[in-house]
Amino acid sequence: MNDDSSSRPSLIERITAWLSPEPDNREELLELLHSAYERNLLDADALSMIEGVMQVSEMQVREIMIPRAQMDVVDINDPHEQILPFVIETAHSRFPVVDGERDNILGILLAKDLLRLCTDEEVNLREILRPAVFVPESKRLNVLLREFRSSRNHIAIVVDEYGGVAGLVTIEDVLEQIVGDIEDEYDYDESEDNILQEKGNHYRVKAQTEIGDFNETLGADLPEEEYDTVGGLVVNAFGHLPKRGESIEIGDFRFQVTRADSRRIHTLLVTPIRK
Repeated sequence: MNDDSSSRPSLIERITAWLSPEPDNREELLELLHSAYERNLLDADALSMIEGVMQVSEMQVREIMIPRAQMDVVDINDPHEQILPFVIETAHSRFPVVDGERDNILGILLAKDLLRLCTDEEVNLREILRPAVFVPESKRLNVLLREFRSSRNHIAIVVDEYGGVAGLVTIEDVLEQIVGDIEDEYDYDESEDNILQEKGNHYRVKAQTEIGDFNETLGADLPEEEYDTVGGLVVNAFGHLPKRGESIEIGDFRFQVTRADSRRIHTLLVTPIRK
């Protein structure tokens, strides 16, 4: 008879396992993580990122993509003098290039490749396009992130089950599900004012701006009874938490979401509507 006592856990090990059982499911793991946070073994940022990683493994591209109708695209048939101002105004680094219809994606244009136009150099857009990557709506975000990293690609075109263009997704969209909103050089500094006027008749407004301050600064009369902030009013008007690029008209203003994550709106581009 074989003596397998050496392979069995010791009394101390069994007592330890009983006192500190390993999590058997996702909910128990989350409870363990929150317990570690409450005991100062994890800080808030670490806990948030771990939760984000767990969330990404269950989310699909369709949940975070920029919808087709809200994609900023460049039409290959447009003249260069029309394309360049559009690229500057939207301030993206990459653009899908289409041939008339949005389902006809030719490739991806990098904004930096248009610098040649500033030197009056002749540029054939078709020759400088990068290949477009297509992914299905159902692709898991953790798989997409792995593919982004391995291919060093930053943007993908999302297609539906019939092969039509459903939207687009960027590596930043995926990372923001893990680390929260990522600010870039076009985003606010926290020390800046809540309302900043941009070129033309546009205003960059933080969602946390109080409606009273908004009304006073822009001469508006948005209702202040039910909501304290512009962000709260806008979310209520949408009826859901809007994604970046979505817009809605409230009163005499058009509100376009310019920064948002899975939890809240951060900034809005506000344009008075001339009636």
